[in-house]
Amino acid sequence: MAELKFRTFSGTGNLSSISLSSVSSLFLERNVKLRRKRRRTTPPLKAAAVETPPVTSSPRISAAGMKLLEASSLPSASRARSDDMRAEGKAMARAAYVSVYDPQVIYDKYKSRPFKVVGRTLQILTGIGLFGASLWVDKLQGKLDQRKRSRAVELRDILTRLGPTFVKIGQGLSTRPDLCPSEYLEELSELQDDLPTFPDAEALACIEKELGIPLESIYSSISATPIAAASLGQVYKAQMKYSGQTVAVKVQRPGIEEAIGLDFYLIRGLGHLINKYVDIITSDVVALIDEFARRVYQELNYVQEGQNARRFRKLYADKADVFVPDIFWDYTSAKVLTMEWVEGVKLNEKEAIESQGLNVLDLVNAGIQCSLRQLLEYGYFHADPHPGNLLATADGKLAFLDFGMMSETPEEARSAIIGHVVHLVNRDYEAMARDYYALNFLAPEVDVSPIVPALRNFFDDALSATVSELNFKTLVDGLGNVLYQFPFTVPAYYALILRSLTVLEGLALYADPNFKVLAASYPYFAKRLLTDPNPYLRDALIELLFKNGRFRWNRLEDLLVQGKMDRDFSAEDALKPVLKLLLGPDGEELRVLVIRESTRVTEAFMLGSMIDGYNSIPGPLKNLIVNNNTAGPSALSTSEQESLMELRQQVSRIWKLLQSSDNFDPNILQPILLVLQEPEARSLGGRVFGGITQRLAARFLQQLLRTPTVVQAPSNT
Repeated sequence: MAELKFRTFSGTGNLSSISLSSVSSLFLERNVKLRRKRRRTTPPLKAAAVETPPVTSSPRISAAGMKLLEASSLPSASRARSDDMRAEGKAMARAAYVSVYDPQVIYDKYKSRPFKVVGRTLQILTGIGLFGASLWVDKLQGKLDQRKRSRAVELRDILTRLGPTFVKIGQGLSTRPDLCPSEYLEELSELQDDLPTFPDAEALACIEKELGIPLESIYSSISATPIAAASLGQVYKAQMKYSGQTVAVKVQRPGIEEAIGLDFYLIRGLGHLINKYVDIITSDVVALIDEFARRVYQELNYVQEGQNARRFRKLYADKADVFVPDIFWDYTSAKVLTMEWVEGVKLNEKEAIESQGLNVLDLVNAGIQCSLRQLLEYGYFHADPHPGNLLATADGKLAFLDFGMMSETPEEARSAIIGHVVHLVNRDYEAMARDYYALNFLAPEVDVSPIVPALRNFFDDALSATVSELNFKTLVDGLGNVLYQFPFTVPAYYALILRSLTVLEGLALYADPNFKVLAASYPYFAKRLLTDPNPYLRDALIELLFKNGRFRWNRLEDLLVQGKMDRDFSAEDALKPVLKLLLGPDGEELRVLVIRESTRVTEAFMLGSMIDGYNSIPGPLKNLIVNNNTAGPSALSTSEQESLMELRQQVSRIWKLLQSSDNFDPNILQPILLVLQEPEARSLGGRVFGGITQRLAARFLQQLLRTPTVVQAPSNT
């Protein structure tokens, strides 16, 4: 679907389309008669969208007249929405017969077909086994590198012959340059949309059968051969008859449900064996397989895919750098999907993208930011973002395609993931371990204290610089090693999250081997931690910033520096949730901490100003004021002075960061003043401030009354 180059070209290089009169020659005479019969009995299909001529304004039309014209278009827009909803309802009715994944139904179906099961098992073992044996022979002969290309072609052909289930495995491998050599990446990438096609006559007959009307009533032209062929279907480029709009028409492969059903029957049986006999894997493998199978079966329902696309478009296409094609419901069914055509280049075609003046990493970053929103903001994410489903458009947008495999992150898990990443970056391993409760990785009765040293040992040993230098694979491998040592249960949705993120990281590494996904995504995590009012994240933020009754200004500064890198960051949004908690009924403990920290900051600025003033005094006069005491008027040690000066500098830097934020209004800090005016705050603040004043006065008096120290001159004897 994402392929830009067409398979059939005319002599001038344009797409060779076939008229609907020539399409009919592809069908048998029986099909032609059936079509004629339907033509008499089936009314023409209503258009999915009605094209209306634009309203042309005239200089003589008043502003009030223009408002009337705009208002008159509202009923038309409402009718269009109503028509669209009716068309979607009809599409759902056409897909009422579609199957859903039911492991019991599949088990009952194939348990009575032992010959078919054994035959498929032998086919899989033979294909994979012979390839493994070939690699072993190459290694013995010292020709592994020499035969990489031929073996990569061989693996691609084996996966293609084994069918859609194994094609999807190959698609995942094609985006992992850290797992596969470049020769394998190039060959396996052809599995994304360059698979063997099925006969065009079958595809065109399927369109007519599914939609219930003749092709010539739908299209004015259609490509003679598929533009792309993927694991579950193939795509044609067509032009709508009623509007002239160019569309992509995806048609499902015949017999696809039978093929994947048998494969999942075998894979699920293997999962049962792993659960029973492989103790090192503590996750429920069968549950993970079932989750993946449900997603694949959902891909077989193209109406569901269209609804997924609409939902995805509504949630994420509001950003200027993201594009999601629209769906034509009147021409969509369980096995036929008609959607807006997208011109673009696959995201792994670096040279083609850069030849258009675009930067691959900018597009990858757009994909990462959009994926973070998918996973952690709305929880609805694209679980199959391989290069065939991601296009770079000429205007620099990232277009998402193929919405068959989608998944959702539970709301409580989204907040826990954000907190977990922030705790990781700050090496707060105790908090990391507690996050596993919220992630549902651990039962509430499991003690996390033994997990903390395991986390510390891995990350302290693995990191020479900062956590942001980690790539996602290293992070997953490290956490995986920890998971195997303890009674973790990984939720099924988590596997699809890992798949989505590893594919995106693979694309990033393909463009730049030094790209660090965590470093690129951390500004989003910092922004969410600072701005999200979610109670879990509020608690995580307070826990991060306060320790042992002291405020960690360096942590706040780091979060603000990172958060400001996110284009949607707002200082006002960052302050509002904390200030709301500060004034709320549950903010008593936080108010005490704020009062104490406010007095500490006040002390830092007062003493800092005094130290600055003292340092500006000429040397002889300094000695007169402080009576030769090198500690100065504050009577503080050098380390105490440095600590206070650093605190003052940190607070000043944070204030500048807040001021530099777009639309920052200092009045938003008024709630802090209200807290400080409370009786308890005034009492505590007065005592602390009075103590500071008394101490400064005592120190200053001590300097004045001290007897100068007489330094004896050295003896001449």
